[in-house]
Amino acid sequence: MSAPLYIQIKQFILDKMNSGEWMVGHRIATEFELTEQFGVSRMTVNKAIRDLVNEGKLQRRPRLGTFVCDPAEKSESPLLDIRNIADEISNRGHTHHSEVLKQIALKADESIAITLGVMLGKTIFYSEIIHYEDNVPIQLELRWVNSQYAPSYLTQDFTSMTPNQYLSNNCPLSAIEHTVEAIIPDGRVKQDLKMQANEPCLLLNRRTWSQDKLVSTALLYHPGNKYKLSSKILL
Repeated sequence: MSAPLYIQIKQFILDKMNSGEWMVGHRIATEFELTEQFGVSRMTVNKAIRDLVNEGKLQRRPRLGTFVCDPAEKSESPLLDIRNIADEISNRGHTHHSEVLKQIALKADESIAITLGVMLGKTIFYSEIIHYEDNVPIQLELRWVNSQYAPSYLTQDFTSMTPNQYLSNNCPLSAIEHTVEAIIPDGRVKQDLKMQANEPCLLLNRRTWSQDKLVSTALLYHPGNKYKLSSKILL
């Protein structure tokens, strides 16, 4: 019994990659070309390519095509630690820059008041920032900060310093809480991170304490095919 057509197309692409004919950085055949070659529907070809994108073997670039990518180059962050994303990117030999979308004061609604441990209606600080690695968006950071512990948060230039760096300098970290989810991102997240339809997304929900003070809570969105989280536990 032969494999489903999309599996056959997927294996064809993998064979081209494994043989070295389609090396890292190579633009593979278009969906139209594969449709003609295999005599199948565009949906079948799209399924094969989408699977390989989700596995981190291919990368779609808007208006340019689909390219073979190197899984070893997938960006990585430690799950059980907090590091400045700018330093992570620099340590990989790449360039970091950020785009500040919002940096404002808000009144805490019920959800944020509970999450941040403040009174309902208390003034808090909020920021939205896109972090880039070599001009590729790698993280969308939504952060709520207790204004009592970081009173100058709104005056900082977060294009030259990350919120993580500022908060670490002013509120030394004593504890963190992490949860990680694989999600289907909404249209806004897809647009900010330049993600394709059906591309996976990793959401890291993080809260940080300095001594016994809950300083900030953040939602960190990452394109799943460009990012991974890791941990190391010594036994």
